[in-house]
Amino acid sequence: MANRTAHHPAFTFLRSEFIDALNVTVQEFEHTITGAKHFHIASENDENVFLVGLKTVPTDSCGVAHILEHTVLCGSERFPVRDPFFMMIRRSLNTFMNAFTSSDWTAYPFASKNKKDFHNLLDVYLDAVFFSRLDELDFSQEGHRLEFAEPDNAESDLTFKGVVFNEMKGAMSSTTSVLWQTLTKYLFPNNTYHFNSGGEPTDIPDLSYQDLLAFYRTHYHPSNAVFMTFGDIPAEILQTEFEDKVLSRFERLETQVSVPNAKRYFSPVRVEEGYAADEVKEDGSHVVVGWLLGESTDLNQQFEAQLLSSVLLDNSASPLLRVLENSDLGRAPSPLCGLEDSNKEMSFMCGLEGVKRDDAEKVEALILTTLEDIAKNGVPQESVDAMLHQLELSQREVGGGSYPYGLQLILAGLSTAVHDGDVIAQLDLDPVIDAMREKVRDTQYIPNLIETLLLSNAHRVSITLSPDDALETRRNQAETDRLSKIKAALSDEDKAKIVARSAALKARQSQIDDMSILPKVGLEDVPARLPEYENEKLSGDLPITFYPQGTNGLVYQQLVIGLPELDEEEIEYLPLFSSMMTELGIGEEDYLIVQERQAQVCGGLGASNSIRATIEDRQALNGYFILSSKALVPNVRAMSELLKDTMLNVRFDEVSRVKELVAQRRARREQSITGQGHSLAMTAAASALSGLAAQQEKWGGMSGIRAAIALDDSMKADGSTVDRVLAIFKRLHAKLLLANKQLLLVAEPQHEASILSDVQAVFADLPMGSEVTKFSLVPVDSKVNIAWLTSTQVSFCSKAFRTACGDHPDVAALTVLGGFLRNGFLHRVIREQGGAYGGGASFDGSTGAFRFYSYRDPRLTETLSDFDASIEWMQNETHTEEALEEAILGVIGSMDKPGSPAGEAQSDFYVHLHGRSLAYREAFRAKILAVTIAQLKQVAKTYLTKENENTAVVTSTSKRAELEALGFDIQAL
Repeated sequence: MANRTAHHPAFTFLRSEFIDALNVTVQEFEHTITGAKHFHIASENDENVFLVGLKTVPTDSCGVAHILEHTVLCGSERFPVRDPFFMMIRRSLNTFMNAFTSSDWTAYPFASKNKKDFHNLLDVYLDAVFFSRLDELDFSQEGHRLEFAEPDNAESDLTFKGVVFNEMKGAMSSTTSVLWQTLTKYLFPNNTYHFNSGGEPTDIPDLSYQDLLAFYRTHYHPSNAVFMTFGDIPAEILQTEFEDKVLSRFERLETQVSVPNAKRYFSPVRVEEGYAADEVKEDGSHVVVGWLLGESTDLNQQFEAQLLSSVLLDNSASPLLRVLENSDLGRAPSPLCGLEDSNKEMSFMCGLEGVKRDDAEKVEALILTTLEDIAKNGVPQESVDAMLHQLELSQREVGGGSYPYGLQLILAGLSTAVHDGDVIAQLDLDPVIDAMREKVRDTQYIPNLIETLLLSNAHRVSITLSPDDALETRRNQAETDRLSKIKAALSDEDKAKIVARSAALKARQSQIDDMSILPKVGLEDVPARLPEYENEKLSGDLPITFYPQGTNGLVYQQLVIGLPELDEEEIEYLPLFSSMMTELGIGEEDYLIVQERQAQVCGGLGASNSIRATIEDRQALNGYFILSSKALVPNVRAMSELLKDTMLNVRFDEVSRVKELVAQRRARREQSITGQGHSLAMTAAASALSGLAAQQEKWGGMSGIRAAIALDDSMKADGSTVDRVLAIFKRLHAKLLLANKQLLLVAEPQHEASILSDVQAVFADLPMGSEVTKFSLVPVDSKVNIAWLTSTQVSFCSKAFRTACGDHPDVAALTVLGGFLRNGFLHRVIREQGGAYGGGASFDGSTGAFRFYSYRDPRLTETLSDFDASIEWMQNETHTEEALEEAILGVIGSMDKPGSPAGEAQSDFYVHLHGRSLAYREAFRAKILAVTIAQLKQVAKTYLTKENENTAVVTSTSKRAELEALGFDIQAL
């Protein structure tokens, strides 16, 4: 192996350490002149990751750090095009590209498996971050601006516009976000965490362009930066690019950006504020108690706080969570429950939602008396050991999926790096776990932590957040009054400037940039074939498929059961059954004992369903029920026994537990709306296209959320409801026991023999089942034009068109069309001109649904018209081969996106199970690569017609009259 500590002469090598649990070497360097740190995580993994992080410390809630994160990516010195970030997404085979604004740092990460692509992206990112143009028009687009409702008519109403302005209107429509911002405002009375780093919609218009430039000059400097990289590209090569492209042009910045510690309270604080709601429910309040703890860069304090939080709140058997779940004072534990350890100073929170406002002090008292009781009586040693086991399991797991594994490691160390802590120690948890094991032998260790960190800690804040059905109206009126006052003070010259700026911005948004100045990969860089995953199939009464993968000492196990024919009630409650199955008791053991057992032997159990249309018919289905777990290799037998016991002996008699879980599920579903409104709108729009699409809306769409609310209310009002649901669960369980079963195992090849020996011994007496009936749903082929009204400041719009599906020849072109419309038209008109946080189109080949969407959108009917305009643009304009290549690259990139080692194996197993062989997928890939512009025009003309159109929106209750006039079917939760 080459010398992994070789480095560029402009850097000083500080230290290097191999971390056995992660199978990586972490190297630390410092740039001699500027002081910029570089942490390189050397790995044999070919998915290379880059991140540059900057300590960004706002002193108000104008959103300067967030708006700067957006504006920085709008053109730079060497790449003076209007939108290099989104352009590079189209010209790249990246596996991840984004930018984040946290409370005290801003980060710009990307990842790619293609070396050429990696260096292309590195070139663009480095120039964007350190040599951004920061054009004032880009600030107007991304941040905020004044604009007339009719941009060229100074007599029309004045409005606020801007991508971040509307993004934060959407974000702050979330009660959970409001709760968090309210709590931190009081927990941190005097430093940056007191403010909303994303920006408060009421404060964002106060930010000036000059403020933005000043913040950039003081914060976006190498002396205030940390470079973090992962993969098989040596540090020396990366540092050469850092030095040549950026660092050689800077001197050390003598002024240091820092975060002072919060001023401590000498007695607890109680605060009450409101949140916007459609109605004031008696039990609609949130009550949270929060404590300010020590510094996160002190690893001893950090892991003590993590262990304490886990012991108190990890699962339903944890003593504090158990009390919160069982309390009649609220509907469910607060979504804020847990430890926040990414800020410089940590905070611990717990509480309840669905509380009567007058019971707020009772909730606080319940929490404090529970903590006093735990401190007095202690915690069982096996519970503490189980939490250390969970810490070890999470340390060893090789992640993937939405965030590349390398980026997960980098983000785990980023806050520590930004605040000058020990990154290597932060990533190497084994010594910490070993030290903790010694400490917890003292039975007073956990009680002492409770006393020191919580009970004797006077810096405690209790927040009550109560519903206010007039708040949104007052807020909207305040914005209207503010704009009216501004307009009244405008001179004719001022009005002319606003009109001129709107025209200049529109012209800038419509200009055609010379994209050739940006680096790119082409179709010639696309891998020739899809990866093939080795696996071994063992036949027998219980068929087993074993995938040898680099899982770093973990075993992943799934019991896969073919879904049989179910009746209407069983279909309705299938997802609820799945979510509850691993949360209930087993045999003689109640759910509390089972929760402890899970924590001791595995990384938890989960149940889910995999249902997909066949290639031949969108109305015909293959369905599977899946019971999953993961464990360290020594625990394979115990995990298998737990999995089998759960499948055979799950209890359906714990009535109060089922009621608790239904209430918690309702709370989670209600909180999800503003974060996934575009998905909910797309699900609703597509629900008329097939039986599966209709059922998915009933399960997971707005109808599903309404059903979850109704079920919770019914269980509270009528004791017979829970009995009826449990009877359905028993019928479902009985049918699954009779169905065909198989096992999926993923682990390292050297452990295969011992794993198979344990697993086969445990499952030898599992009833195999011989049920041959097949899961099906009633076919659906209809139309929808629906509007769901809820408490939100923004809209989420969607249209869905019935198209070809399965292996139809048009499916490849339809798949490419989504990206083509987004890149060439929708991004510009919906995001840049319309001000929505996002918008685009996508295609679901399984159900044959082509879907348009917008996300956190200030507009509604105008966006729906823009969807139509994109279809006309596709058919009537002349398009380039380069634009086609970009759309194809986007599809191939999403198809080739790597996951975790276990995730890739599991994905391979299920695509084969659903009839999509490697040969089928490679043939489809070849069709994607061969799509032509003529085909795109043809499928748009054939399928994207009024006859095939379905529309759905999720929006504010204030839009009711407008939507009724347009003929929408109005629905509310």
